[in-house]
Amino acid sequence: MSQLRRSVVSTGDLTFDTVQTGDTSGTPVILLHGFPATSATWAEVLPALGEAGCWAVAPDQRGYSPGARPTDTEDYATDRLAADVIGLADALGIDTFHLVGHDWGASVAWVVAATRPDRVRSLTAVSVPHLGAYGRAVREDPEQRAMSAYYAEFRRTPDMAEVLLADDARRLREVYGDLPAGHVETYLQHLGEPGALDAALQWYRAMGSDLSTLPHVTVPTTFVWSDADAFIGPVAAAGCPEFVDGPFRYVELTGVSHWVPETRPHVVATEVLRHVSGR
Repeated sequence: MSQLRRSVVSTGDLTFDTVQTGDTSGTPVILLHGFPATSATWAEVLPALGEAGCWAVAPDQRGYSPGARPTDTEDYATDRLAADVIGLADALGIDTFHLVGHDWGASVAWVVAATRPDRVRSLTAVSVPHLGAYGRAVREDPEQRAMSAYYAEFRRTPDMAEVLLADDARRLREVYGDLPAGHVETYLQHLGEPGALDAALQWYRAMGSDLSTLPHVTVPTTFVWSDADAFIGPVAAAGCPEFVDGPFRYVELTGVSHWVPETRPHVVATEVLRHVSGR
């Protein structure tokens, strides 16, 4: 089995912790985790990619890596999160790469694919559709609006990190739903470090309304959605193809929760490798 290794990568004045696997001569794949998670999201996806000849890199993103934790909210604007991906690739000497993202990581991946198609060979977005489809659903679909209501609380509550971590992280544990306990404890250990969860919440505070006007994506794209997702409803998912002008594949999972990379890693790996192999 392909071995996982930890490596620190510096881009400008930020330092990112990464988990990597595979030979650096392999096909580059960059994987972006969501909230409230870490690069451990991909723990069971990475080995499959490494075994298939990929060089897979999963960073703890801005706010999650201790060396990439600025204090100002504007430093967490989505365009800066996207620029981190390009900066990481540059620091590693990677020209073009396959891009994978889940949850917030999928949001960032959509931005990178839409704005830097010269660098992205393919996109595999898990759970979160193109932000144009998502934004429209929030505006027009009452179900999606209710599913996304927590955004406002995360944005307006200054001490939200303390609220989520209180009482043995009771509120944060509720966010994880049916995620297996081993994953939950891994994430809680990381996000319980001083400043970590508050930095992760900065992504919500810095989020702009312009994300729903993101350009169409032209690179080969796969969107994976599960019908038991507690945060993304069917209207948002169904709208995704309208915002992809390149080759598009839609994969719908039945009875699977939001936590697809952790609970169905073989599905994610298979879909990524479809792109790597050109199928």
